[in-house]
Amino acid sequence: MYIIDDGIKLNAKLDMPDDDSKRCPLCLIFHGFTGHIEEDHIVAVARSMNEIGIATLRLDLYGHGNSDGEFRDHTLYKWLNNILAVVDYAKKLDFVSELFLCGHSQGGLAVTLAAAMERDVIRALIPLSPAYSIIQGAKEGELLGKKFDPEHIPDELISWDGRKLSGNYIRVAQSIDLESAIKKYKGPVLIVHGDADETVPVQFAKDAANKFEICRLVLIEGADHCYENYLEELEDAVADFMIAVK
Repeated sequence: MYIIDDGIKLNAKLDMPDDDSKRCPLCLIFHGFTGHIEEDHIVAVARSMNEIGIATLRLDLYGHGNSDGEFRDHTLYKWLNNILAVVDYAKKLDFVSELFLCGHSQGGLAVTLAAAMERDVIRALIPLSPAYSIIQGAKEGELLGKKFDPEHIPDELISWDGRKLSGNYIRVAQSIDLESAIKKYKGPVLIVHGDADETVPVQFAKDAANKFEICRLVLIEGADHCYENYLEELEDAVADFMIAVK
């Protein structure tokens, strides 16, 4: 299925709970930078929620997976617009009793910003390995392993996988006040992070956990950024949290 955001087709997949509930909570799940909805950790999180009576809607965001848009042109603003459009879509679904937001890596950053905007709607927030480091890196002049002058932003950056990225990605990230967004969201938050994550240092998760009003931080010993070989621990952390708050 597709959800339309201002003419942009966003590839989506809806999975209903195993118990065939007529009315149930819905969690919107978003991937990270270079990711998509069929990654193992994204599917694992959706499965863990479906098993405990929660529907899930997974989305490929602008320039990723099977959605419209060029990777080079994606920014956090475009992703935020996508997420807000999906929230609007989900609000109109008859079966939905409550809405949750979950995102991995850059998606974890994006859902944190979206939750602040939709704080009256989102029951709980689940950032997984959230790439809060993007904001600091954009402002200090180092992203994707590349250094640059933050006052003279290059027109193009090369991603770690060789793909090109517009300088507007940096300009947008520099404009974002992450701490303000964190303070605005007052609902329950679960942050999951692997302590062996080499993509986003775990300290960013620890710092954020101390700033949210209500936050549970689960550190998975030995897990990397995408929880390879630790999917069961990820599923358990998410399921335990969702059972407690739904």
